[in-house]
Parts: sequence; C-alpha cells; structure tokens
Amino acid sequence: MVEDAPPPKKQETLTPGEVQAVDPAGQAPMDDSITCLARTIYWEAKGADAEDMSAVASVVLNRLGHEGFPDSICAVVKQGVESKSCQFSWWCDGRPDQVEEAQRYAVAKEIARKALNQQLKDPTGGALYFHDRSVRPDWAKAYRKTAQTTHFLFYKPNQALAR
Repeated sequence: MVEDAPPPKKQETLTPGEVQAVDPAGQAPMDDSITCLARTIYWEAKGADAEDMSAVASVVLNRLGHEGFPDSICAVVKQGVESKSCQFSWWCDGRPDQVEEAQRYAVAKEIARKALNQQLKDPTGGALYFHDRSVRPDWAKAYRKTAQTTHFLFYKPNQALAR
C-alpha cells in the first residue's frame, strides 16, 4: 500500500499496474496518496477531459508544503473538514465518496500516477485554487487567474500578497 507521503523521487516511479492495484473498485478508505489524489481527480473533474483532470491533480500537488497548506496529499485533500469548509467540495458534500464509474476512476488513477511520478506538466501555471466555470465565487477576486480549461478557472495569490 502506498503511504501518504510526498511524491516519489525520480528513480522511485509507480507503474500503471501498481497504481491500478490500489483501491481497484474505488471503495477503500482514504488513507494513501494514490487513493486521495485519484478520488479528488475523479470527483472534482467528474465528466471532464484529461486536461481538466490533470489540472485538478496539479492544484493538489501545488499545495503540498506551500504556506497555509498541509504537507501530505491526503491532508491537502481533507483540509477544512473539521470546520466544514472543505477545500475540495466533494470531501464534505455529505454524499457517498465511493466511485460509481470504474473506467473513469481508472483514468483518474493513471493521471494520479503520472502526477505522483512528476510526469505531468502543470497546465495551471502553479495555481493553488480553482473553481468550475459555472460559478463566480467572491474569493476569486483576491487572486490572479493563471489558466483555464474546458470546465475550470485557476488562480494563485497575487505577487504583492504572496510571501
């Protein structure tokens, strides 16, 4: 089982077979990096294309160790659960978190594998935040837009505000 740890170093890459063996049916507890990242990709970018899914993965990884964010993938994904102000809406929406579409989850796990192996180009320009294009959250005004995909807009702090 893959522990909740920083992404592997270059020589410690995960194979597709290893990743697909973890949480094969999307029913396992959320306690390892692969499952936490893959479920976040699956639920946040449900119905989206690979570019959107890769962008969601990039936001999770961009947050790792960044000021104000935890230093493990599962902690990043679960951040805010104690105050019901989750960073990733699927984590505290009150609905079951088990996967419903095995094929889409396999795609999410493959994107998670590439992200953890540092084989994904970050299409977000270093974004720490994102939202669906169909909403206009007030918080977005405080940040600089870095990228957009089919379904999402991506942001990071303004340089003047960043530390």
